[in-house]
Amino acid sequence: MVQLNKFFKNKRILITGHTGFKGSWLTAWLVKMQAKVTGVSLSNHSIPSHFSYLNLKNKVDHKLLDIRDKKKLENIIKKKQPDFIFHLAAQALVTESYKNPRFTFETNTLGTLNILESLRYINKKCVVVIITSDKVYKNFEVEKGYTENDILGGYDPYSASKASAELVIQSYIKSFYSKNKKLRIGIARAGNVLGGGDWSLNRLIPDCVKSWSKNRSVLIRNPSSTRPWQHVLEAVHGYLILATKLKKEEKINGHAFNFGPNTKNVKKVLEVIKLMKKNWKKVRFKIISNKNLYHESKLLKLNSNKALKKLNWKCLLSFEETINMVTSWYRNFYLNGKKKTNYTTLQISQFEKLIKKRG
Repeated sequence: MVQLNKFFKNKRILITGHTGFKGSWLTAWLVKMQAKVTGVSLSNHSIPSHFSYLNLKNKVDHKLLDIRDKKKLENIIKKKQPDFIFHLAAQALVTESYKNPRFTFETNTLGTLNILESLRYINKKCVVVIITSDKVYKNFEVEKGYTENDILGGYDPYSASKASAELVIQSYIKSFYSKNKKLRIGIARAGNVLGGGDWSLNRLIPDCVKSWSKNRSVLIRNPSSTRPWQHVLEAVHGYLILATKLKKEEKINGHAFNFGPNTKNVKKVLEVIKLMKKNWKKVRFKIISNKNLYHESKLLKLNSNKALKKLNWKCLLSFEETINMVTSWYRNFYLNGKKKTNYTTLQISQFEKLIKKRG
């Protein structure tokens, strides 16, 4: 097993979207491993912000940049000459993609194109991990878990923009980078993840904790809906493992990998709330009729056997452990007052121990 701490220590790493939810967890983990991180993001989107809460601005080379600005992006990559690039910058919300489809396509598809163009200016060996989404697959609402060779598609603008980005990636790898010995590129497809520091709108756990922290009832639209629940550290761990394998093994260059949750973690919304109740004293909710104006996939499963076979990656947390970790993080943030501790770093340390024990 690769020792991630030793592998990434003192490595020069560029992360796009480092102020976002997944980006801030990845940044925090790499900072903990003493990597030299440069972060590129459009802005600090959420209020409150996980990135700001961890004071990561003072721990990395923090740069505000619109990923659509090709020239500025090229200049940063040319100057930094990173050992690793993790591309997470995106407009990541399905609902928002309906409201602003042009921005979604420009950010997710053209932004990825700008990354691929900028790789031309790297004069050393570099590993690039591009994060897309589980929603890149053409979803037929079937029980089968999608594999990396299944057809790509996308109903909503978000899904279509990510599927479009994947076509661009594969085109550039085959057309320009297949014989480039300096670059190795991998694609990571992960689904909806949860964890502390997520304050996105219209997401179950953020909605719950924001309401409960003010002693209010949370409105539940789909109590019987089932979802695969995966902690953010599971996905981020997959990105890091993919980067280490790409560095060592040329044969997986250009490959896509699913990092999906354990099938045992597919549970109903009400089961999540009941489990959260064990760690949050005052839990109130009200079930309302769902009048969703936008199309929403009811079922989407990933088959992650390729990641298990080629990367030795698998989900480590049970459903109960996942929900308990998330609830504990928010309880510390909202209810502990001045006694707040850095639960992000604490949970990363706990997860590192699990990797050694169960990995």
